[in-house]
Amino acid sequence: MVSLLMVSLVIMVEAAAGKAEDFLKYLTEEARDVTAHEPGCLQFIVSRAKENPALFTLAEFYVDEAALDEHRKTQHFILFQERVKEFGLIANKTPVLGEVVFPA
Repeated sequence: MVSLLMVSLVIMVEAAAGKAEDFLKYLTEEARDVTAHEPGCLQFIVSRAKENPALFTLAEFYVDEAALDEHRKTQHFILFQERVKEFGLIANKTPVLGEVVFPA
């Protein structure tokens, strides 16, 4: 079932040891591509923990689940995923998919 509510995807990502700068490079490239080429993405925020520079939070907001599904099919997303895997950039990640309840 596809939701008609705006969806959020918040992901806590720990970069692999010694890979934080490479991860950040590819992540910001991906975030730029998403915001420039995907009208269904309302916002894509990347933050880095002050106390642990290997820990990142991604907060993505899409008009609906269909827009998020389309995001996952884009060439830039596929390339980002390939780079993450090929270069072993991630030690751990925790995604949380939600429906935005405020502001409604």
